[in-house]
Amino acid sequence: MSTRRPTLTEIAREANVAVSTVSKVLNGHTDVAPATRRTIEKLIVEHGYRRPRAARRTGRRTDLIDLVMDRLDSAWSLSLLSGVEEVIEEAGLSLVVSSVHNRQSLTRRWVDSLLARGSEGAILVLSGLTEAQRADLERRGLPFVVVDGAGQPPPEVPSIGATNFAGGYAATEHLIGLGHRRIAVIGGPEPLPSTRARIAGYRAALETAGMPADRQLVRYTGFQHEDGLRATAALLELADPPTAIVAGSDQQATGVYEALRRGGRSIPAQVSVVGFDDLAFARWMAPPLTTVRQPLHEMGVAAARTLLRLINGERLESTRIELATELVVRESTAAR
Repeated sequence: MSTRRPTLTEIAREANVAVSTVSKVLNGHTDVAPATRRTIEKLIVEHGYRRPRAARRTGRRTDLIDLVMDRLDSAWSLSLLSGVEEVIEEAGLSLVVSSVHNRQSLTRRWVDSLLARGSEGAILVLSGLTEAQRADLERRGLPFVVVDGAGQPPPEVPSIGATNFAGGYAATEHLIGLGHRRIAVIGGPEPLPSTRARIAGYRAALETAGMPADRQLVRYTGFQHEDGLRATAALLELADPPTAIVAGSDQQATGVYEALRRGGRSIPAQVSVVGFDDLAFARWMAPPLTTVRQPLHEMGVAAARTLLRLINGERLESTRIELATELVVRESTAAR
C-alpha cells in the first residue's frame, strides 16, 4: 500500500459508492445501509484514512485540537496540559479541553460533537480506551493520540507513556540500598497497566536483592490523598509494619504523610516515603518528598507533536513513545 494518504474519492471508488456516502459514514449519519457502512468503514481502517485539515463553512481551517482527560482537578493533569498547550500554541492552533469525570468512556455524543465543531484531532488522557471506542474514532477518520498515564492502548494506537517498570524498580532499589527490608508499595487500581508495571519493578528489585516479597505489603487503591491515607493506616496495623513505603503518586503520598503523622511515626526517622510523579508541590512537602519523576510536561509535548504529524498525513516511525523516569532523592528517605 502506498505511503500517500488516500483521498475520500479513492475510498468511494473502491467501495463503489458516491463520495457523499463516504462522507456520511465519516460524520456518523445513520442513513447509510448497514452493509455499505461496513464496507466503507473497513476500507477506511485498511487504508489508514485520516480526514484532511478540517474546514469551517467559510472554507477556512478550524485549527482546533481537542484534549480530553479523566479529570482536570489535579497537579498531574495541569503538568500534562502545560506540555500540550506549549506545542499547540507554537503551531498557531487552539485547544479545547474537556473532562469525562472518570467515566472511563468516550460517548458517541462526545465524538459527534467533536466532529461537528470540526476538530483536527484529539489527545486522549483516559483510564482506558475500549476496542469499540478506538474503532469508532478510526472509522470516523479522526487522528488521535493516547497518553497512558493510567492505561495501555493497543500497539497499533499512537501512544505516549513513561518507563513505569524502571520507576518502580529505582524507588525500591533506593530503599533497599538504605537498609530497609520491610518495604511496602501502594499502587493505583490493580487492573491498570501503569500500576502493574510499577509493582513489577518493585518486585524485581526485591528479587534482585534476594528479598522475599510479602503480599501484605502490596496494596491497590486510587491515586488520591484519601487513598494513600487509608492504605497507610491499614499497613500500620500489621504486626510487622513497613519501615518504608513507595506511593503510587505524589498526591497519594500526601495521604501517606498524614497517616504516618496520625500514627505517631516520623518521616524519615521511622518510616521512609517515596512518591511518583515529581509534581511541583513535592519539593515543598515537610520533609521534601523523594519521588520518581514522571516527565508529564514532556509527555504532553510528545503527544501534541505526534498528533500534529498525524494531522499532516505523516507516517510515524513508531506508534509508541516511552519517556524515561528518574529518581529524585530528597529528605523523605533515610538509612534504616
